[in-house]
Amino acid sequence: MNNNKPIGIFDSGIGGTSIWREIHHLLPSEKTIYLADSKNAPYGQKTKQEIIALCIKNTDLLLQMDCKLIVVACNTATTNAIKELRDKYPIPFIGIEPAIKPAALNSKTQKIGILATQGTLISELFNKTAEKFQTTKIIEQVGHGLVQLIEGGEINSPEMTELLESYLQPMIEAGIDYLVLGCSHYPYLIPQIKKILPDHIQIIDSGQAVAKQTQKMLQNEVGFSTKNENQPLFYTNTNPSVLKDIIGKEYEVNKLDF
Repeated sequence: MNNNKPIGIFDSGIGGTSIWREIHHLLPSEKTIYLADSKNAPYGQKTKQEIIALCIKNTDLLLQMDCKLIVVACNTATTNAIKELRDKYPIPFIGIEPAIKPAALNSKTQKIGILATQGTLISELFNKTAEKFQTTKIIEQVGHGLVQLIEGGEINSPEMTELLESYLQPMIEAGIDYLVLGCSHYPYLIPQIKKILPDHIQIIDSGQAVAKQTQKMLQNEVGFSTKNENQPLFYTNTNPSVLKDIIGKEYEVNKLDF
């Protein structure tokens, strides 16, 4: 089954490029279109209805660009809007949610930490998943301010270090052995986080799992590209330089008002 249309990916900013990297690495022949809705970041502080409206806006644009499959590369958008998107559109959607399951199943201490946005932690989907692991203590922490610093290009700033230490130290003291990153922006903080966490605490994000799910969806439902046209397209509705710094100078970033 062949299908040369592009894969669409959107996020509330630059963070979903951590998901894009995994998809691009696993499926290098697939053309990808990435939307960074940085103008409206972070989604995690918005209401459910606001998040759904933003997701519909992004989806409509990707459908205008003739995408065959859409990856919602944002935990907050997935946990608040994926059901509505699947009900509204005939195109397949792949979402991203915090990887609680592998952390809970592998934890020796039965204590895991999750760093996520408020929108993810209060969502029905997140809480339904968390309820399945009653014997595991899940220590939740809202990452206030982290997305804004990442979007502002302040990943290695003193403010970032201070925030991360204040969020992670109570988890360390509580005895976690897994830290789940519940926002697609947060993998860019892994070098910073590793400086704070003891070596025995494992970090889990959802990037590889989403890429494998995308591959499976192409194989079973949508079809693979037969072209080697893999030059990805990137669009942002704010200053392109931050996105360009994250993905690398070899890629072109287009400013688009959406």
